[in-house]
Formats: sequence, C-alpha cells, structure tokens
Amino acid sequence: MRRMLMLCALGLLGGCANAPVQVGWLAQGGCGQPTAEQELALNLAKDMAADGRAHAALAHLQALPSSLPEVRLRQARIYRSLGRSEAAPLYRSLLGTCLEAEGHHGLGQLAAADGNQREALEQLREALRLSPTDAKVRNDLGLVLLREGRLDDARFEFLTALELDQGNALPAQNLLSLLFYQEQYQQAADLVSRLHLPADLVRQAEERAREMKRQGLTAPLAARQPKEDAPLLAELRKTEPETGGEVGR
Repeated sequence: MRRMLMLCALGLLGGCANAPVQVGWLAQGGCGQPTAEQELALNLAKDMAADGRAHAALAHLQALPSSLPEVRLRQARIYRSLGRSEAAPLYRSLLGTCLEAEGHHGLGQLAAADGNQREALEQLREALRLSPTDAKVRNDLGLVLLREGRLDDARFEFLTALELDQGNALPAQNLLSLLFYQEQYQQAADLVSRLHLPADLVRQAEERAREMKRQGLTAPLAARQPKEDAPLLAELRKTEPETGGEVGR
C-alpha cells in the first residue's frame, strides 16, 4: 500500500485519484490547445490586423472563447494599437499563464508609452527573464534604457535583438539612430553595408538622431517596420560629419 501511495505521489500510476497527474507547463498555467476551427479564426484575425483592419480583427477575436490566453493576447495587442484602456487588464490576465512573458512585455510597452520609466523597466526586465531570446523584448528594453540615458546598455540590447532576429528592421534602425547620435559614423556605415539597410530606414535613423540631439533622449525611435521594397543604400553619403554640422550630415 505504501508503495502504491508513493507511486501515486510521483505520478507514475495514471489511474490514481481517477485522473492523470499534470506535470510541466500544463500544471503551471498552461495554455489550452485551440481547436482547428479556432486556430483558423486566430489566423484570420492575425491577417486582418496585419492588413490594417484592426477593428475587424478584434470582432473576430471576440467571437472566440476568452478562456484561451492566445485570444486575450491578440485582443490586448490590438487594443494597445488603438490606444484603448482594455489592453492593460488583458495583459495582466496573462500573468501566471504560459504567456506570462508576453503579459509583462505588453505591460512594459504600456508603461513606456505613459512615460512611466520605472514601471516599464520592471515589466520588461521580468519579460526578459522569462523569455531571454525574444528580440522584441530586447528592442523595447533598449528603448527604455536609451531614454534613461544608459547608452551602453541600450546599445547592448539593440545588438542582441539584431543578432537574435536579423530579419527585424526595428533594432537595426534603433541601433543606427544611436550610432548617429553618438557620432559613430564609421560604425553606422559598416552596419548599413553589412545589413544592406534600405535608404528610407537610414534617412529615418538620421532624422531621429537629429531629433535626439535637439529634444533629448526622449525623442521617439522606431515604432513600426519600414517598407521592405525600398531601394538598398550602397553606402552613407559621408562617414564623417562636417564641423558644426548636424548628425549624419
């Protein structure tokens, strides 16, 4: 009898207590698996949001069960993009689930948008602890660190994000803006050449660096993807600034 009780406690007997013992992530706030029909609806909503039809995407998500954390995450992201207050409680509802990192990430983004630097740092650091290979979290943490004036730390996060996801232009643009701001023109030229960065992305980075010079480090950096079909830039116009000139000129 003692042996059977020990086996039940270890989860080695599937018939104990008339139910299998859950282990791993399922026992700690795991996400329920959507049905094939629900998965189709999720993908449809994702495509609509990508096409700029955020309200239509939200309507389709509202037809799905809110018990699915993935549904709440998609809703939270759309509400955040629309500037709606519903985003925060939805992100908080993800804490303790398998999407906890995404919940902290979203709360950090909301705090940063509200100018609450301390809260943004706390939330993004927790997201990073839970998901250290998430390039988007790294990029957003870099932005908050930059606004704190911690340029070396910000650069580290942008570089890490870029190496984790070289197909994502946001960390490349933010890193380029920082290099222009620091007047590291040769490094900026090397980055452009190595990654074949589009001309419009480089121009935007130059303009943001100038804004950072004029307005301080709180000037906004990259928030959206540049056009992927923009022409490639062979090299920067100049790798060294003129005396007394603006950044990148």
